[in-house]
Amino acid sequence: MRSSHILVLDTETDRRDGLVQSLKGAGHQPVVVTNASEAARALAVPGLDAAYLALAAPGLDLTHLRQALAPADPTEPEPLDDVERRHIARTLAFTRGNKRRAAHLLGIARSTLLAKVRKYGLGSGTDTGADD
Repeated sequence: MRSSHILVLDTETDRRDGLVQSLKGAGHQPVVVTNASEAARALAVPGLDAAYLALAAPGLDLTHLRQALAPADPTEPEPLDDVERRHIARTLAFTRGNKRRAAHLLGIARSTLLAKVRKYGLGSGTDTGADD
């Protein structure tokens, strides 16, 4: 299981501390804030995977929270080719160029991976030659 960065806002200390300990015990990285303005700043920073917010926290503006989580003008999604290229490049870097292992981690056939490596020009710098 991958570690997640989870925002935690709860003004009740015992409940917050228990949740933080549980998250740490499960291998996650809690980002603890103590008030609504800190939560707003934390939500604006990319990298959070989830958020636990006590909705009764003083100063928490639910309308503003909804707008922050689902803006009226969402940003345009990246093209799938860009996302796929970046993900394959990261996987190849993780496996140090081992295409057999990378294909297994990606859940695709090695031949499919090789075709995508050619398509995206990922051959240089990621190929150890160990599994070609």
